[in-house]
Amino acid sequence: MSDLKTTAVATAQRLIDAGHTTYFAGGCVRDALLGKEPKDYDIATSATPDEVQALFPKSDAIGAHFGVILVKENKTPFEIATFRHDGSYKDGRHPESVTFSTPEEDAQRRDFTVNGLFQHPTTGEIIDYVGGMADLETKTLRAIGTPADRFQEDALRLMRAVRFATLLDFEIDPKTWTAINENANLLSQISAERVRDEFTRTLVAPGRARGFDLLTESGLMRHIVHEVYDLIGCEQPPQWHPEGDVYTHTRIMLDMLEGEVSTELALAVLLHDIAKPPTYTYDESEDRIRFNGHDRVGAEMAEVILRRLRYSNSAIEDVCAMVKNHMNFMNVMNMRTAKVKRFMSRPTFEQEMELHRVDCASSNGLTENYDFLREKEKEFAAQPLIPEPLVTGRDLIDLGLKPGPEFKRILTDIQTEQLEGRLDDRDAALRHVKVLLGI
Repeated sequence: MSDLKTTAVATAQRLIDAGHTTYFAGGCVRDALLGKEPKDYDIATSATPDEVQALFPKSDAIGAHFGVILVKENKTPFEIATFRHDGSYKDGRHPESVTFSTPEEDAQRRDFTVNGLFQHPTTGEIIDYVGGMADLETKTLRAIGTPADRFQEDALRLMRAVRFATLLDFEIDPKTWTAINENANLLSQISAERVRDEFTRTLVAPGRARGFDLLTESGLMRHIVHEVYDLIGCEQPPQWHPEGDVYTHTRIMLDMLEGEVSTELALAVLLHDIAKPPTYTYDESEDRIRFNGHDRVGAEMAEVILRRLRYSNSAIEDVCAMVKNHMNFMNVMNMRTAKVKRFMSRPTFEQEMELHRVDCASSNGLTENYDFLREKEKEFAAQPLIPEPLVTGRDLIDLGLKPGPEFKRILTDIQTEQLEGRLDDRDAALRHVKVLLGI
């Protein structure tokens, strides 16, 4: 038994010993039954919030109005929620009122059957009021009760359905899927921050390409990144993109990403060709399709999209850099050594390499630029790509130069000579500066 579960059992046992019906609830039960180690444990109990706080005096009444108390045991947080029945949801997120009730009624208010299971903390007995065990067996994601009711209570459940189907590799029950499609417009009621967080979880999941398809096919994507629909049917030059339109190319790239994927990389892959539809032209003289400037326009579009979804400034900066630079890989074999080193020293370079790898693998299959840069990594490994400068701005001031545009030009020139290997000591660099200044 893991330390987390040991602590969770001990926490629940205190409630049981006080005479309260107490179960593990929701995702931790589902994951354990699927053979996955739960990342956290939620506890449901017949104890009222006041009774929970009496047993755990240092607890935090974060959601006492909804019957939720946050308890920390061994520095581990647990949400302890009183069994409840929810009133109407007028804001599409919170119930207007809650009534403390029974485990049966509590299970009925939850979103999906596989999340509506309870488990006795010490005996391991599964308590199933909603048919969750059968759906786990058949790998089916099914809304509890009437699907439309569940989504109208909290529209974010529309995206949660896609995320769980993606993460668990479950099929969505047909009635639940129909309700998602019919209620997709409800997502417009949800804050950009909540939509962003669910979208991110889907994009970084191993089944992200399927999640991408489900969000698009259901119509939910119209309320997330509506620009995606313009990718569908946007033709590409077949000699470079035999796989099909821009949408197909993008989803294949998402599917090809390997290992742990950062939010920024997943977003960059999604958005790298987002500007192909607005930059589409057909060159009759060469009988080919072109997307001139789609990298630059794409970076501008990416910033608008990511700000709309309230991503952090740092995430936006990284994603836009990757989108803007993704076409520069075709030029690396013609770059001077100094430019290659600067190209490789950028903070997003390693993620851009993965973007470039899947970009090529999903289309023309050419790898020479990728291979070239990997060889350069070995060649340059003995020393920093960008070494400490041989000459600084202070040196230029001491030589009588006033700060201004000339400063940057000279410092860049010295760095270039250093990166090219033509200058390797300070005295030589200062002599070079004097030549440039004519002194």
